[in-house]
Amino acid sequence: MFRLDGKVAIVTGASRGIGRATAEALAEQGATVALTYVRGEAQAREAADGIRARGGQAEIIGFDAADPAACEAAVADVAKRLGRLDILVANAGIAIDGLLLRLKTEDLEKTFAINVGGAIAAARAATRVMMRARTGRIVFVSSIVGEMGNAGQAAYSASKAALIGLSKTLAREYASRGITVNAVAPGYVDTDMTQGITGEMRETMLKAIPVGRTATAREIATGIAYLVSDEAAYVTGQVLRVNGGMYM
Repeated sequence: MFRLDGKVAIVTGASRGIGRATAEALAEQGATVALTYVRGEAQAREAADGIRARGGQAEIIGFDAADPAACEAAVADVAKRLGRLDILVANAGIAIDGLLLRLKTEDLEKTFAINVGGAIAAARAATRVMMRARTGRIVFVSSIVGEMGNAGQAAYSASKAALIGLSKTLAREYASRGITVNAVAPGYVDTDMTQGITGEMRETMLKAIPVGRTATAREIATGIAYLVSDEAAYVTGQVLRVNGGMYM
């Protein structure tokens, strides 16, 4: 079940965290995976080497997700070289936190350029390939804060909410071509992005999660692996919440 043998997948922002766990999960299910990175070449290479050591197929590609032309060129290149593109997981993102009155315009623009602009550019290139094949899976990695908000994260939560709207729109646009588009909205996950949450703030956060703990990146990746599988062919335009019950 959920096998991906013979399929080609691109996972953006895959050098660490959810992206890396997703690349590993898809490779374990039989997909050939292209891991993208912007600065973490060593980490991406380590992840790809690990996949190959376990019998999987992986390669790495470096580009800046904030550059639409670079995004589209990288996606098109993978599809051309490997002969197909079945799966896109748009995970690359940044978080620049701060209250609205302290939010710099350049930080807002940078957040949207990477989190939203990069996802749109990658999806635009991917759909060109998927439409010809009349099949494909696209998953945008959103966030719990894109649905419930979070004080001090105006730019980040707005960008993640945008991905939910984007997924629903593209689901309607491409359903007739056999392409499904969904979003995953993780709660608090044990990644580099949440390592700085300590002490009283962490205790408060855990009290708000019914299951009483943060998620592992692998748990998010498992949800993504389902959405990109053949078994999820009738699931599109949905938000899969993997948040331990923090937002229902």
